[in-house]
Amino acid sequence: MARTGQSCVLFLIFLNFCMSLILAAIAGWALNYSIQNDYFIDTGVVPPREYSPVYFPMGNGATGFFVIFSLISGVVGAATALAGFTQMRSWSSYSCLPAAQSSGFTAWVLTLLSMSLAIKEIHLEGRNTRLRTMEAFSIILAATQFAYVVAVHFA
Repeated sequence: MARTGQSCVLFLIFLNFCMSLILAAIAGWALNYSIQNDYFIDTGVVPPREYSPVYFPMGNGATGFFVIFSLISGVVGAATALAGFTQMRSWSSYSCLPAAQSSGFTAWVLTLLSMSLAIKEIHLEGRNTRLRTMEAFSIILAATQFAYVVAVHFA
């Protein structure tokens, strides 16, 4: 029974690692695109009233926050997966499970924040296919991250 729990957790770690990397890569692309195509404000020029430091030249009003929090949750999720994998090598209920569960819970909460912004962005409409892909990955990753936290808790 312990082997089944361990293999289930290993599968979820691998799945979360791959999905977190994809989410972080797409969010990194969107952030880079925004930096390259943002307003250029010269010294001594007053920015327009509608200028926002989280302005994104694509998507809608929720895109800036969604991209930033998706990048954070993707990086934290990938780091959690790497930490979970190294803790799986010394599988014992006393040494690795509390640390794996707490880091997994942190990554899950950040992914929930990213998912809520994805749902807001879906509600506002007006986005491209890469942002739609990022929304889908964020929503699916929230579910798999929750499954990882539950699997570690019951393992």
